[in-house]
Amino acid sequence: MSSVIAATRFSVLDRSRTREGHDGAAALRDTVGLARDLERLGYHRIWVSEHHGVPGVAGSAPTVLAAAVAAATRSIRVGTGGVMLPNHQPLVVAEQFGVLDSLFPGRVDMGLGRSVGFTDGVRGALGRNKDDADDFAAQLDELLGWFLGTSPTGVHARPAEGRTVPPFVLAMGEGATIAARAGLPMVIGDLRNREKMRRGIDHYRETFRPSPWAREPYVVISGTIAVADTPENARRLLVPEAWSMAYSRTHGTFPPLPPAERVESLRMTARERGFYESGLTGHIAGTEDQVAHELETVIKETGAQEVLVTTSTYDRDALLDSYRGLARLAGLTAA
Repeated sequence: MSSVIAATRFSVLDRSRTREGHDGAAALRDTVGLARDLERLGYHRIWVSEHHGVPGVAGSAPTVLAAAVAAATRSIRVGTGGVMLPNHQPLVVAEQFGVLDSLFPGRVDMGLGRSVGFTDGVRGALGRNKDDADDFAAQLDELLGWFLGTSPTGVHARPAEGRTVPPFVLAMGEGATIAARAGLPMVIGDLRNREKMRRGIDHYRETFRPSPWAREPYVVISGTIAVADTPENARRLLVPEAWSMAYSRTHGTFPPLPPAERVESLRMTARERGFYESGLTGHIAGTEDQVAHELETVIKETGAQEVLVTTSTYDRDALLDSYRGLARLAGLTAA
């Protein structure tokens, strides 16, 4: 096994993707069940995401789902990838994570992003607009202040104040700069655009300022990784998500994941086919040996300390087999 891979942490972001023929409740239960499996396999952490009004995603309340995941597991770290801070009041976010950390001390991560709702309707329902993302750096400072007890309001965030919940910044757009200035660990993707990812990491490391939260830069690279017994089967794991992305680009809505065999039998327009084929490229997919070789390359190129796997597919058994294969090649403790 590669010493580079052996020195790297491996974690998972599960988006609670809904599947054709299965409802949102099933998707949430799938996430909780996957967390138990990942814990047995030796993964470092599992994160859940925040999406609003999306037919293909059940995870709309990440701190609530994180609580369910933490309650169903014993040792794996649990967190959010992420709470979209512009959608919320920082005090409420601090309180939520304070409660999580009080109930599951030493296991909770606070992954934070700067996105707002994807559509005008969702943003309106949240009482937000696109410009609210521009205030992310100030919102982040306010949030961290609630944990440190430095709010000038005279209000105290209970039970968050005085607790240490590790914060991470999802580095989309200006996120790398904000993470570096705040002295926080950074999560950056995706693996499909390696050059852009490397530029973001270099900028983060060059401008990083130590903070009470992190003395040194900490880089988590994220993206889709699929492991199977053949390259063809690994590629089939990518098919449902690639089609859902293509459909969203051409129809304006992100649908539940379809079975790979249905997608492969579809007649697509030239535009749909273009987006679909693009969605299948650039990921790390193949046999254990092939994935190990490519992973070693990207970890060496980026110097990342951790890999956050974001794979979604229709076949949950095949997905778990992929995570087993990745655990084996990474030498995780329970693999």
